[in-house]
Amino acid sequence: MKKLFSKKPLATAIVAAGIVSATALASSHREAPNITRFPALDSTDFYLFNSYEPGREDYVTAIANYVPLQDAYGGPNYFAMDESAVYSIHFDSDGDAEEDLTFEFRFDNSLPNGGVKLPVGTDGMQKDVSVPLKFIGAISASDQSTLNFNESFTINVVNGPQKSGTSAQVMSVSGEQEFTKPLAFVGEKTFGSAQGYQDYANQYVYEINIPNCSMPGKVFVGQRKDPFVVNLGETFDLVNYVPIEAGAFPGGIEQSNANDDLRNKNVNTIALELPKSCITGDGNGVVGSWTTAQVPQARLQNPNATFEKPDVNAGALVQVSRLGAPLVNELVIGIDDKDTFSSSAPSEDGQFADYVTHPTLPVILDLLFREPVNTTLGTDFDSLAPSNYPRTDLVAAFLTGVEGVNQQAMVTPSEMLRLNTGIPATPAQEQAALGVAGDDLAGFPNGRRPGDDVVDIALRVVMGALCHDIPVNGEATNLGFCSPDDAPVGNVPFTDGAPIDASYVNDGFPYLKTPTPGSASE
Repeated sequence: MKKLFSKKPLATAIVAAGIVSATALASSHREAPNITRFPALDSTDFYLFNSYEPGREDYVTAIANYVPLQDAYGGPNYFAMDESAVYSIHFDSDGDAEEDLTFEFRFDNSLPNGGVKLPVGTDGMQKDVSVPLKFIGAISASDQSTLNFNESFTINVVNGPQKSGTSAQVMSVSGEQEFTKPLAFVGEKTFGSAQGYQDYANQYVYEINIPNCSMPGKVFVGQRKDPFVVNLGETFDLVNYVPIEAGAFPGGIEQSNANDDLRNKNVNTIALELPKSCITGDGNGVVGSWTTAQVPQARLQNPNATFEKPDVNAGALVQVSRLGAPLVNELVIGIDDKDTFSSSAPSEDGQFADYVTHPTLPVILDLLFREPVNTTLGTDFDSLAPSNYPRTDLVAAFLTGVEGVNQQAMVTPSEMLRLNTGIPATPAQEQAALGVAGDDLAGFPNGRRPGDDVVDIALRVVMGALCHDIPVNGEATNLGFCSPDDAPVGNVPFTDGAPIDASYVNDGFPYLKTPTPGSASE
C-alpha cells in the first residue's frame, strides 16, 4: 500500500500521533438515529490501554461502556443488558482490518428460586404473592437473599473471523461458566454506603482462564460512574460557548467541573484485562480494537408477554452498534451515513473517506464563531477553518496509524483504536491528559485511557494544529502536512471547558469509579 504521508524521524512521528489523533470530539452517546431507539445496545465509550495498575505491566485493559446517560434513580427496573444481543470486543493483531480475536458476551435474566413471594392476608385468606421490585431489603457483600432479580452472562472467545472462527467458552479460574452482573447502585440505604456497594460489586471481578492463553485475565461487568467528561448540552446547542480557553472558562478553570454534564451519570461497563501475549498474535505488537453490539435480524413481540419470553428473536445476527475511536460517528460521519457506519466493519471504511479528507466540523465552527473568536483574539480572519484539502493531516492517523508508534504490521485504512503494547504504561499520577501531545506516549491516540482529554486534543486538531510548528525534542518543527497559512487558528487552545485527567478514575482494574447512587443515605 502506498503511504499517505512521508516517513519522518520517530520523534516527529510520535508528536504527530498525539496531535493528529482521531477526528473525534467526545464520547459517542446516542450517536446515530437508529441506535437511539435501543439504549441497551448503544456503546458510549471504548477504551484500550496498557494496564497501569502496579504489577500488571504485562496486561492490556479494554473497557466498553453501554447504556448511555443513566440517571442513578432510574428505577425500579434500572439498567439490564439486552438478553438477545451479542456484545463483542474485537482485536485485529495483524492490521488487515478484520478481527483475529473476539470476546463475545451474552446476558440472561432470571428470578432467583422463581421469584420472591410474600404471604399476604390472614387466616384462610392468605396468599403468596410475587413482589413488584427487584429487591425487598438491604443488600451487602455477604447477604443478597433479598434480591428478586439476577443478571448473569457468559463469555465466548472466537479465534479468527467472528462468523466463521473457532469458538470456545471462557471460564473463571475456579471453574464457573456463568458470571454475575451486580445490581445497579440503587441507593445508600439499600447498600449501606458507597463502600458497601463497592464491596458488593468487587465480588464480581473474576479471574478468568482464556482458551489458548497461558496466563489468566480478569473480567468485570456492571454499573460504573460514567468516566467521560464533556460539556454535552451546550456543545449540541450550536456550541453555546466560545470554544477557546479565553472564552470557555468565564468562572475560572477551577469551576469548570460544572460544565461536565455527565458528572452524575452512570453507564454499564464491560471490562477485560488480558495478557498482552494473548492478543498480539503474529503482528508487530500493535493491536487494533473496537466494540460492537449485534441482535437477531427479526424480533417479534409476544402478544402474551412473560418475564421469560417478552418477545421472540430469530435470524442472523445484525450489527447495530460500533465504536472504536471516540465520537467518529457522532460528529464526523454525515447524518445520512450514521446508521451505515454503525452496521459496517473497519474493512469497509473506505466509503467514509470524504468525511475525513473534507470534514464539516471546522466549517460549522467557523460559521458559529468567526466573529467571537476574532473579537477574543483581536484578529480579523476571513475564515477559521483550515484550507488544506484533502486533509492528509487527519487521514494519516484516522486510517493508518503512525509508523513507529501505533501503525500495525499491515496497513489497511480503517477506523479503530490502535495500541502499541510495547510502550510501557505511564503511572496514573504521571499521566498527561493530552496524551502523546502532552509528551506522554502511553496516551491517546496510542490507545485511549479514561483520563485522556480527547475532546480538547481533537478540537485543536480539526482546527489545524498540525499546520503549525510543534515541539519535537525541544525544537519547533513543521511536520509537512500543511503550513500555518492553511490554518489561521491552528495554534489556538480550543476546549469544551470541561477538563479531565487520570484522577477522575481509579488506578486499578476495572479503573472506573463506583457509580453514583440513586439515593443518598439520611
